Amino acid sequence: MIKTGDKVKFLNDVGGGVVTSFISNEMVNVENEDGFEIPYPISQLLNVSAPELNSGFTEKENPEPGKSGKPTFEATRGKIVVGKNSPDFYFCFVPENETTPSEGEVALHLVNDSNYTVMFHFSHFDGQRSTTVKYGNVQPNSLIVLESIAKTDLQELPVFRFQLLYFKDNEEKWNEPVAKSFTINPVKFHKETSFTENEYFSGKAMIFQITGNIFETELDKLTESDFRKIVKEKEQKPKTVKIPRKRTTEIIEIDLHINQLLDNVSGLSNHEILEYQKEAVEKEMRAAIQSGVKRIVFIHGVGQGVLKQEVANVLKLKFKKYRYQDASFKEYGYGATMVILRR
Repeated sequence: MIKTGDKVKFLNDVGGGVVTSFISNEMVNVENEDGFEIPYPISQLLNVSAPELNSGFTEKENPEPGKSGKPTFEATRGKIVVGKNSPDFYFCFVPENETTPSEGEVALHLVNDSNYTVMFHFSHFDGQRSTTVKYGNVQPNSLIVLESIAKTDLQELPVFRFQLLYFKDNEEKWNEPVAKSFTINPVKFHKETSFTENEYFSGKAMIFQITGNIFETELDKLTESDFRKIVKEKEQKPKTVKIPRKRTTEIIEIDLHINQLLDNVSGLSNHEILEYQKEAVEKEMRAAIQSGVKRIVFIHGVGQGVLKQEVANVLKLKFKKYRYQDASFKEYGYGATMVILRR
């Protein structure tokens, strides 16, 4: 991002100077050593005052719809940070003037706050067609400048679009591509409260998350998918009870998913299924206490959290003396409750 007062050099000419004013979103006045002001394209300037920002301005980055403009490709350097294995990516607006953001330029960034490498495509959508602005790679735990918008552009913002592919070297899992659009209300740029302190920039920024908790969402989808397959079965077979357990002298595992308790659930309502699952909790608790096992784990899945809450209600009401907690995340994720029966 280039701003008034920055020292610059001309990329395709000899010399340089100091930026004295903005003529438009694309042109600035540069005062050279002789005191003459020269109109010059921003895309052809090298920022000497802040060289770390040059990568985002070496080429024209914000072609207006209907006008010629060459989208840029850019790659960044990154690093691996222990523990950052969630795919967290953010779209950020960083104002030149924190006090009155709408009075200066605003730089747009893509932040990769993860140990994944991200391939991205960033574009504008005007309601009819998309125009590519930038594409490239963002290395793990790094960020990239996408473009800069001027005060005059804030009132007519396009829809900002992202397409992302993220991956790690030597990873076995296939990650689904991410597509996300952002429609930003220009009023936000007139409110100082829209911009907050953050860990990515030295100043305040307006931050939007491109990805939610992808891992948790996938768990929810799996649970819902399994359930839909069960309740849509049309065959009228006798409801046969399965044996949904692993047993050792230390632990018993009980899978409460209804397809693990019954062979067929045709004709059962959601309420009836839930009641059957609650009965299974009580029955298996009593059997485990009698057998002298140390721990029992009820696998209920993630879903909407209804079954997990009902398991807790049964334990609180009928087995008050026994302590329970979330089971090991490493073994069961978010979807299981463990009851301590004896030390």
